[in-house]
Amino acid sequence: MHHMDKQPSPRLDSVDLLRGVVIMIMALDHVRDFFSAQIFIDPTDLEKTTPALFLTRWITHYCAPTFVFLAGTGAFLSGTRGKTKGQLSWFLLTRGLWLAFLEVTLIRASWIFNWHIYEHGAGVFWPLGWGMVILAGLIYLPTPVITIFGLVMVAFHNLLDGLTAAQVGMPHLLWGILHSGKEGIIMQGADYKVTFQTGYCLIPWVGVMALGYSFGRLLLLEPSNRRKTIFSIGILMTLGFIVLRLANVYGDASPWVRQPTMVMTIMSFLNCSKYPPSLLYLLMTLGPALMALSLFDQVRARWVQPIITFGRVPLFFYLLHILLIHGGAVALDYYRFGWSPLATEGPWGFNEKIVPLGYGVSLPMVYLLWISLLVILYFPCRWFAGVKKRNRSPWLSYL
Repeated sequence: MHHMDKQPSPRLDSVDLLRGVVIMIMALDHVRDFFSAQIFIDPTDLEKTTPALFLTRWITHYCAPTFVFLAGTGAFLSGTRGKTKGQLSWFLLTRGLWLAFLEVTLIRASWIFNWHIYEHGAGVFWPLGWGMVILAGLIYLPTPVITIFGLVMVAFHNLLDGLTAAQVGMPHLLWGILHSGKEGIIMQGADYKVTFQTGYCLIPWVGVMALGYSFGRLLLLEPSNRRKTIFSIGILMTLGFIVLRLANVYGDASPWVRQPTMVMTIMSFLNCSKYPPSLLYLLMTLGPALMALSLFDQVRARWVQPIITFGRVPLFFYLLHILLIHGGAVALDYYRFGWSPLATEGPWGFNEKIVPLGYGVSLPMVYLLWISLLVILYFPCRWFAGVKKRNRSPWLSYL
């Protein structure tokens, strides 16, 4: 990232540090996806999960919202570093289309080691990509208008919960992509059906990115003022989550319920919907993330440098980590069982009945594998961050 006089480096370091932290936590979720012996248990299913498994999943809820929000912030900051509106818009449009394309091709193939002709799907780079495409147009509007657009989408999209494609008068595929997250049909013949499914609906993720863009303005404030303001917004959002969640009236499709134990009740309280992300889910994750950003603004320690490095090369990290995790899981299966259900499938795609006895590893082992993965990934990421710093080629900004 270029540093100019009006853009002192610590400010960007705090953004990269936060992004680095959430990328590391994201890798934990994906190691659990592929390696955990509890592969068939939904960690958020309170009937079946354990507190340790639930928290391992819950902490990773911070990743997608922070990632998408900071993508908006990054776009704003690009605009303060000598890019004209037109250049920024073109960059957002092309990079957005590129990310959405990567998501449904290379990234999807890395997750499933396969190319299903009939079943297609998309993960987190899908809303990141389309969010950038939409932001490419939004940036021509005044910041308050962009803020209102984001706020309305995030605050009120839960009113759409439960509406079917027919009720909103849209094709299934489009409604699935926009909000319902259900599977949509691309093409259908007598004996085949090509489907597309994504849990990452554009409403409200695009709103989250728009808010991240508006938020970028606060990063231009004088440091102590900036820290106070960001921390206050984070606290307000977190309190908003607690109050709204206690009320149990609006903001999430699944209300919390008193459970037999205190720990289970807390789990129920924290168990907000991610697909699509409810208002409460976003308050619960972005509130603490902003408080963290404010605190990171003052961190100057040497030991955070590797985390900042991860935060500077998010796409590179993502592409590598998923190949390493999936490849490692297949290799471990072959070593233990002589074959692997993951060799041609994602962690959600195969049948419980075909899995060998003693499949997967324990949760402590998942954590150990995760730490090892981060150590391995640090070296290529450090190399690539160096390449990006030394080489100002515009093409590198697409990676």
